[in-house]
Amino acid sequence: MSSVEADTDAVLNLIPAPRLAPYLALTGGDPGRALSLYEWGARVSAAAFEDVAHLEVLFRGSMDAALRSHFREAERGIPWFLSPAAGVEYAVEASGYVRERLRQEGRETRDQIVAAMSFGFWSGMLGPGYEELWRSCLHRAFPGSSGRRSEVAATAEGVRRFRNRIAHHDSVLNVDFPFEVRRIATLAGFVDPAAGRWLERRSRTADVYARRPVTLDDTLVVSDPGASALYERGRAHVTRAGRAFAGVEHLAFRVDGEIAPELPRVLLRRDHVEWTERGAIRLRRTRDPWDRRIAEVVEASLGDGGDGGRRQVFLLTAPGEPGHRRLAAALPVSGADLGGPGEGHGDAPGTEGRGGGSVPEYAYTRLHALETGTATDPRPAD
Repeated sequence: MSSVEADTDAVLNLIPAPRLAPYLALTGGDPGRALSLYEWGARVSAAAFEDVAHLEVLFRGSMDAALRSHFREAERGIPWFLSPAAGVEYAVEASGYVRERLRQEGRETRDQIVAAMSFGFWSGMLGPGYEELWRSCLHRAFPGSSGRRSEVAATAEGVRRFRNRIAHHDSVLNVDFPFEVRRIATLAGFVDPAAGRWLERRSRTADVYARRPVTLDDTLVVSDPGASALYERGRAHVTRAGRAFAGVEHLAFRVDGEIAPELPRVLLRRDHVEWTERGAIRLRRTRDPWDRRIAEVVEASLGDGGDGGRRQVFLLTAPGEPGHRRLAAALPVSGADLGGPGEGHGDAPGTEGRGGGSVPEYAYTRLHALETGTATDPRPAD
């Protein structure tokens, strides 16, 4: 055994079995390939954390500047986060813990306190309990946004969850990194559109993501009975806001125990879309072609009796468009093929399969497996 093989075996033995299991599953039990995939996960997480770091500085800096001006900090000589004024009580309490720690390190300065406040602290100040502060002050921190607190808050919360996942070294096999980088750039664009463009342009995450050593599932199988009909009408798929998905390039629709022939390519995925008539009007006003397409989907859904709230949208290709694929015929699959008996995932319970069991609402497979008729083991989405 070579020294490299010995080192690989030693490292694999040190990684807890539950953590290593999904990597082994995706590599057919090959230890070397599993470790390569594991290493790739760390590299792509590190690249994405660069994007988060740039955003975090911009994000908190803009909020701090708006608060500093609103509470007339220069004139009063009191940092806004120590002000007894209504609306920032949480900041006074949170900064107390930070100040105590920095005091012990001999670094208790105003700027160090601001820098040491967590991303969760800043995103938390965009919550519904701060609506008044948003209207009087915080909206000025995001001149590139629509001006709606809920939109900025939902985007910031998505970034916060992603940040925590990579910061805590969680598995990233089911993380859609290109989507997350776009969301990070969107939040930076709320601070300043130029900052959003800069962040997306300088990001190296997509390049690292593309160099994954093992081909992962690239197609999302949707088993919601109404999903195929919605696709036919609006070239889109709609699901609940906040649901996490791995990065996929195509969608497939399971209808009556078969994979439908049309396999549309994913053009865009957007989360936390306001599912109201007012939201559709706002989207149309942006003049962005993607916004207009989403507005059409919202309007069609509301016309069919869809309720309000927020949704996540996949915009998809139509037959004949670049990247769109089509099977020669519908591909029969059994309930067991799509995950076997068990509860469905997502908003709705699993639909009944031909085998009598239930199937998950979402599962992952490979486009190649669908096109060659070998897609017998799509794995349920987490």
